[in-house]
Amino acid sequence: MSLNDPIADMLTRIRNAGRVKKAKVSIRANKACEGVAAVLKEEGFILDFDRIDDAKQGILRISLKYTPEGNSVIQAIDRVSTPGRRVYSNMDSLPRVMGGLGVSIVSTSKGIMSDRKCRAENVGGELICTVS
Repeated sequence: MSLNDPIADMLTRIRNAGRVKKAKVSIRANKACEGVAAVLKEEGFILDFDRIDDAKQGILRISLKYTPEGNSVIQAIDRVSTPGRRVYSNMDSLPRVMGGLGVSIVSTSKGIMSDRKCRAENVGGELICTVS
């Protein structure tokens, strides 16, 4: 089975695992998904992630983060740019998710980074997803 959009698959698996209160979720590994997971960890939306090598592509194991009440830290995670409709944004027009409480994940020429880091480094790029 081939995936046309591995990032959308990753976001859907995280969203579904959070709804049923799973501690960890496993997805197929690739560089784009690792970059998104690194930004989610850096921004405090997940606890940790690690790459497990198998004989094939590899697996990313993501540990989800929950509040003391048991609610998922990730309230909403939405794909913005898709393979059929790419959405690009320069540094000035990057969206502020929930007035700055959420994060936009952007693929730039310097790698995958959060909107805050893009503004600090004065770069824009393809808007991958928004997380709140």
